[in-house]
Amino acid sequence: MNQIASPTSSPSAPRPRAGRRLHPWPLRIMHWINAVVMLVMITSGWGIYDDDVIIRGFYFSSFWRLGDWAAWSLNWHFAGMWFLVINGLAYLTYGFVTGRFREKLLPIRPAEVVQTVIDTLHFKFAHEDITVYNAVQKLLYIIVILAGISQVVTGLAIWKPVQFSGLVSLLGGFQTVRVLHFAGMAVIVGFLIVHVALALLVPKTLWAMVAGGPRVTPNNQAQAHHSQKGHTA
Repeated sequence: MNQIASPTSSPSAPRPRAGRRLHPWPLRIMHWINAVVMLVMITSGWGIYDDDVIIRGFYFSSFWRLGDWAAWSLNWHFAGMWFLVINGLAYLTYGFVTGRFREKLLPIRPAEVVQTVIDTLHFKFAHEDITVYNAVQKLLYIIVILAGISQVVTGLAIWKPVQFSGLVSLLGGFQTVRVLHFAGMAVIVGFLIVHVALALLVPKTLWAMVAGGPRVTPNNQAQAHHSQKGHTA
């Protein structure tokens, strides 16, 4: 007696889509380029700062500076600047065009931010599902993106104060621009410290940025968002 094949067992039946990786390959490439570039920009910036300090008596150790003297630090800074701008523009374009920013970083609810901070202080890390960012992660990513844009703007004003004299005036003068640039660097360094610490505490998030992470479909992504919302309610 012939058996009737079920539709799911038929070779011609369409297979369910596996979904895309949590971190697609373009995002991973941009992330690691940015990691190297930020290291160059920050450490060379410290060398430039030490040649003309903003906070009297505060210097960065030569161990952390890139460049033995200010001229070398400037060369490193200018070289890294182009990679930062090009890679940053590519990242912003990718985030907006693909909808990743909207999907991963919005919405941010104040109550969820407060609850996540409380949970973190009690060493409760909600990272069972790494496909969804918690409220604090969303907020920090938005802050560091804005800080990066601010660094480019203030950096241009410091680099070409005559050509961008209008921008310098708008920002409150050359010395104020330097202070803003220094403050932006401090924000980014603070973010990187937290970012690296969390990656070490939750190693699977680091591996996901190397290998791409789990595959994500619209259905399981919606379920993950619903689960996280219920967790923080």
